[in-house]
Amino acid sequence: MLSVRWCLLLLCVGCVVPKARVVEMQDRHVKEAAALQIANQAAAARADASDKLATSSMQRERETAAALQSSQASVDSLTRETAALLKDRTRLRASVSDMEQALRELARRKEASEARMASYRDLLERFSALIDAGRLSVKIVDGRMVVELATDVLFGSGSAKLSEQGGEALDDVAQVLASLGERTFQVEGHTDNVPIATERYPSNWELASDRALVVVRRLIDGGVTPERISASSHAEHQPVSDNGTADGRARNRRIEIVVVPDLSLLPGHEELKALGT
Repeated sequence: MLSVRWCLLLLCVGCVVPKARVVEMQDRHVKEAAALQIANQAAAARADASDKLATSSMQRERETAAALQSSQASVDSLTRETAALLKDRTRLRASVSDMEQALRELARRKEASEARMASYRDLLERFSALIDAGRLSVKIVDGRMVVELATDVLFGSGSAKLSEQGGEALDDVAQVLASLGERTFQVEGHTDNVPIATERYPSNWELASDRALVVVRRLIDGGVTPERISASSHAEHQPVSDNGTADGRARNRRIEIVVVPDLSLLPGHEELKALGT
């Protein structure tokens, strides 16, 4: 329907404007209105499409962000698991390494122990004739191989003068010691607890020391290299038996020839050597 304005306009000009002209104007108005309506619809469609596009873009961004967050969480979880595995692997390697080192040390200790036992058996075999004759005994004292001789066989009471029988026994001992290669020895003098106080021996220290030195000189004369032997005195302070009996005191009066251990063969020698450098 035409608006009031157009109706008035037509009434005003109806008398002067031809009817064809009026129809033309009406058609043009209709077309313009239709074109305007189409333009408005197109604009509305574009606006709707833009809104939908924006909504779709926001949705994609949210989905992308969620996917990235999920992926990052997976990466973080995988990183933690990998770190834990590497830690366990490192700990396992360390445990294996420690175990292998412990086994090597155990094997080394076993080898050293077997070597000491072999040396002890060899020493027993070499001294077997003298042991069977009752001239000496061989024992292990504090991990050391010790050849023990009773001083009553070697010396008279309160004396450091070597008896003939004692000298012969020491000559036999010297032959065995000289055959032991590069081993070193220490001769230790021991007495009972009966005190001595003479001009030559003010105490048992001097008596035990003098006896040990006499034994050292006789062993050197018998073939033991001087660089491989030494002497020491313990007086009455390392008894092996009860000084309250005659038999006990006799056992305490003794000469001990200690086979000095080769420290290079003992476990931990290299570590101790490193500490001393």
